[in-house]
Order: sequence, then structure tokens, then C-alpha cells
Amino acid sequence: MPRMLDVSDEVRAEIGDEEADRLLAGETAPGSYDCTSCRTPGDSEQERTSTVLFIGDETAVLAFAHAGCLPSQVVQVTEEQLRGAVKSIAGDTVDLEPDRVVPDKAVPEQAVLGVTSGLVLIGGELHPALVVEPTGPIARPGRSGTGDDFLPLLIEQGFMPLTELSAVPPVLHGWSVLLAVGQLHAVLQPGSNGGQPVAWWQAHQPLQVTEGWRAAANKHQQVLMFAAPVGSIGRQPREDLLRDALDKAAANGKLVGSALPLAGT
Repeated sequence: MPRMLDVSDEVRAEIGDEEADRLLAGETAPGSYDCTSCRTPGDSEQERTSTVLFIGDETAVLAFAHAGCLPSQVVQVTEEQLRGAVKSIAGDTVDLEPDRVVPDKAVPEQAVLGVTSGLVLIGGELHPALVVEPTGPIARPGRSGTGDDFLPLLIEQGFMPLTELSAVPPVLHGWSVLLAVGQLHAVLQPGSNGGQPVAWWQAHQPLQVTEGWRAAANKHQQVLMFAAPVGSIGRQPREDLLRDALDKAAANGKLVGSALPLAGT
């Protein structure tokens, strides 16, 4: 069955017209997949899907993403990252051949920020919230090793460690959440030397938020941002489960948060 795939010119140039046509015809593309960006399930038979080609020194791996998360593109990575990712999916028996394109769910082990929007009840009132959780440990720039410095780095930026969600966290001035035409575009942080704000996180394409979330954001003129290390929150399908996960992360000392002023409408 034909797939709703986006194959960019640069991806087509790397894999060749024949392989690209086989993908589009559904011969080699999976129906279901885990998005290489947000890590949630996708279905190339039902929704637009991007082909993302990760290229190492000797190996290429074709992965898939929701078109709303990532555009179709070629990403250069190290061979070590690529081989490690393929092993994590298929085990040690994978025979990697030079210049081989492997349509698979495998992705390089590079952490990206997952962002979930939801309404959080605090003090009897609903507040719009963004929950940020990386897909892997975040190392401090210039530091090697396997440690996770995600929360310490945010605390240094002014985010507050939270042990419970009994009160709205204080406002972090200089940071903001950019909404435009009712869609979420970015989380902005102060620019260097007092310059214009720059994107700390930016959506590949503007993200839809619910009408209730948008109304709460306009009412409070701020958005609560919570952040936790990888594995602390997970992708929760309902807001009550999201709240339970936030409470658990806070109790375990793995949650920071601040109120960010709203930029845009």
C-alpha cells in the first residue's frame, strides 16, 4: 500500500530513485514506526511521515518521523553513534555493510527535548504547563562522560527545584514562551550580553495546543515550564497521569520549574 511519505531531494539523492520509489510504494517502509523525534508511535499509512537518513562514515540508517516533528532530511552522525543505535534495536548479530541503507526504527543516541503541553491544577486553578524531558542524558558542554547535567544546568539558569506542586513556581524573568496564531512556537531564553532573546527550544513546525490550554495561557499571561531528567515523566496520554508523574518526579527530587511570561497571543 502506498505510504504518506515525504522524501526530500537530499534524501532521494543519497538513497537513489529506485529505493525512494520503493519506499513511497510501501515495499520497504513500515506502516507503523516510532517517531525519531518525539518517540511516540506513527503510522505512515494514515499520516504524513518524514524520511530521515542518518549517515555515518560507512553506514546509513533510514528512520521515520512525524512530518509535524521533523522535515525529511539527511543528518550526519559518527559511525560509533550509528552502530550503537542499530545494536540497541537489533542486537549484536547485525551485519553492517558499507554504504548499506537500512530502513529501521534505529536512531542515533543523541538526546533531544521532548515537550508535552497540558493543564495543571494548582491551588484550585488550572494553569497551562509545558513539561520538558530529554530522550537521553544531557552532558554539560565540553564535558565527557555519562553523567546527566540537565537539571543542574537549568537550576543555574534560574529554574527552581520543586519538591511538590502546591504553589505556582516563581516567574523566571528573561525567559518566555512564544505563542503565535494560537500555536506553540518556542521557549525563549535571554540573549547573550542583553541581546534579543534566542530559542532554547523551538518546534520544527508550530505545535497545536488545546483551546483550554490557550485560554488559560491568555488568562494568566504566563506558562508554567517543568523539566525532568530522562525517564522521569514519560509520554502520558492524559493530564491526570501527567500530573501524577510530575508529583512523583518532584517527590523524588527530579523536577525543576518556573513560570515563564507569555510572548505572543
